[in-house]
Amino acid sequence: MMSDLSTSIKQIKQMLIMQDAMNTRVSDSWRADNYEWYRAIWVECAEMLDHHGWKWWKHQECDVPQVQLELVDIFHFGLSLRLMKESNVDIIAEQLAAELQQSVEHTDFKLALEDLAAAAVSNKDFDGKSFTACMALMDMDLNELFRQYVGKNTLNFFRQDYGYKTGTYIKIWNGKEDNEVLADLVTSLDTTAEDFQSNVYKGLKAAYPK
Repeated sequence: MMSDLSTSIKQIKQMLIMQDAMNTRVSDSWRADNYEWYRAIWVECAEMLDHHGWKWWKHQECDVPQVQLELVDIFHFGLSLRLMKESNVDIIAEQLAAELQQSVEHTDFKLALEDLAAAAVSNKDFDGKSFTACMALMDMDLNELFRQYVGKNTLNFFRQDYGYKTGTYIKIWNGKEDNEVLADLVTSLDTTAEDFQSNVYKGLKAAYPK
């Protein structure tokens, strides 16, 4: 268990550093800007519920990959919220690693998601316990979260580098949306490699339409 916890702390610390770098890329003063990260969390929760399905009056099927992608987006906001409250990434990483190893009490994804949204609305907080339940109920562990997070974070950087803000960025690459290209790419790479992030960026650069 100690080894697993050590790995979790290392992965979460890396994601925290990447999140800080991404936020700084968008705005050097992102901490002082005091963005409403909690609001982004509950809005994403509502969007995710549609991908999961909740309407009893019509047939719906859960789109698991899309729900997982939304969970990754929420984790971006959750990390940002934690970084707003604590500057020491080691402390945050240890706290989050412990929260993400909690036992899952929920059996209904919708209820776990509502707990996550409620904490964001009522306490302006990121609830690691309900987030863990959401992940578990979507067959997602920390290793999968890490793989998808690093991929999405790197894509966000790539977008900024290739004109996302100026409107010159190309989102459809040879018939595929960039998110789809990313999904194919990260499954072909070794997530345990020290240069995993740089390999993702290189793969995106090689695939980007010239």
